[in-house]
Amino acid sequence: MGGRHLHSASLRWIPWALLLVGGCFPATGIRKDVSLIRRRTCRSTVPGRYLLADDKGFVCTALSVDPLSRCCPETGGKFSCQGCNLVSQCCNSYEFCVSCCLSPSLTAEELALKVKIAKPVTAGTYANVFDFCAGRCRHNSASVVHENAYASDFHHCFSLPSNYSGNTKAHSEARLVGINIAIGSQGESCDSACKSKGLSCVPHKLVVLNKCEYLQKYMSCKGGCFSSMGADQPAEVIDDAPKHLILEDDIIKVISSSSSSLPLSPSPP
Repeated sequence: MGGRHLHSASLRWIPWALLLVGGCFPATGIRKDVSLIRRRTCRSTVPGRYLLADDKGFVCTALSVDPLSRCCPETGGKFSCQGCNLVSQCCNSYEFCVSCCLSPSLTAEELALKVKIAKPVTAGTYANVFDFCAGRCRHNSASVVHENAYASDFHHCFSLPSNYSGNTKAHSEARLVGINIAIGSQGESCDSACKSKGLSCVPHKLVVLNKCEYLQKYMSCKGGCFSSMGADQPAEVIDDAPKHLILEDDIIKVISSSSSSLPLSPSPP
């Protein structure tokens, strides 16, 4: 009988012993479960014919992208500007345009997030830099000056609109106080355009007028604006403008003959 009582007491203590011993082991097994580890994920552009770009700034082929994370392998260069002209901020590839645009040294986040997605006043702004770059590189009006004028392989552009450069419109207008704006004839110089109206050209004001909003305000053009060089700038590209480019010192320059643009000329009253 005594042995039976001893056996019963031992059974009663076994669960407690197991509980105490079991509580000494760290419960780490579930934490190492691969399914519970946060996986690195990326947003990426819609795969093109060959490439796609992710929001980390990498470019890869559609076949090499991680099918689960949608991230490119981090083997290539980050924020690659391959095939891009850093002066015009235009690229010959949509994916490398997005990658280059994502570089903090080229796109200021605080300015990019102020850019409206569309022209209407009610249009919203971009939620993040990736959305800005993906949208800007695909639909930027700077890709085309006027319909197909100056068409180029470098038609994916990410530069900020001219009115987001930091110079306020009010400041620019203040610099034009007392200045009359004259529109010259096709191929006419600033001096000639102003003299024909009894005025005189003020060359140092041309830099103030050299903004997209002023060209659209005083000229009939409704398209986008594009940086170009020449004695006849700023000007509006006319319908029968030439459609060609040259490369000079690795910088793309638009070749615009004086007979293919209407000059915008400042003059004192």
